[in-house]
Amino acid sequence: MIQAKNITKAYDQVKILKGIDISVKEGELISIVGSSGAGKTTLLQILGTLEHPDQGEYRVGEQLPFELSQKQLAQFRNESIGFVFQFHQLLPEFSAIENAILPALIRGDQKQAAEKRAKELFSFLNLKNRDDHKPSALSGGEQQRVAVARALMNSPKVILADEPSGNLDTKNSEELHQLFFSLRENFGQTFIIVTHNTQLADISDRKLEMADGKFI
Repeated sequence: MIQAKNITKAYDQVKILKGIDISVKEGELISIVGSSGAGKTTLLQILGTLEHPDQGEYRVGEQLPFELSQKQLAQFRNESIGFVFQFHQLLPEFSAIENAILPALIRGDQKQAAEKRAKELFSFLNLKNRDDHKPSALSGGEQQRVAVARALMNSPKVILADEPSGNLDTKNSEELHQLFFSLRENFGQTFIIVTHNTQLADISDRKLEMADGKFI
């Protein structure tokens, strides 16, 4: 479903990615590990179309995202890719459900339909009765589950996660990891996860290790 070939990226003549090849099947849960500075986050940003590669081909299904116009690319990203970050990135002035439905509203969905979808996700994610809570009133684990609901809102082809449990304690980290596998089993969701968490990496379908801008 996802295929990238010979992806390179440099910043100020410093080569960060040095010819990355990766292919991901639908429903796979893949972890990417490696020391800081190996290029993991840069690769994830390119897979998420937040950054353009200097060269190489990137395909999601039949789509070549980097051949789209800026407007088309923004729509593709909104509909096809979900993001979960180390820090939940919830808007503090919005309630949990308002944060979750943002991708659907950006797509142009009706608010009522978006809220219905969000409540279904909240039920699955064990967030019942948290609809109207602001992020500050939620635990760290709950905040990250709201971020997962937001990522799932538009039923994306793939969820990209950058250190998603890096800001959580052991219990919440384990619960988040099990949630990812539940989403894969129940919805066939595809995940590419950058992580330093060895437990999550070891139970993934595949563990890919990066060093000095390449897979090893």
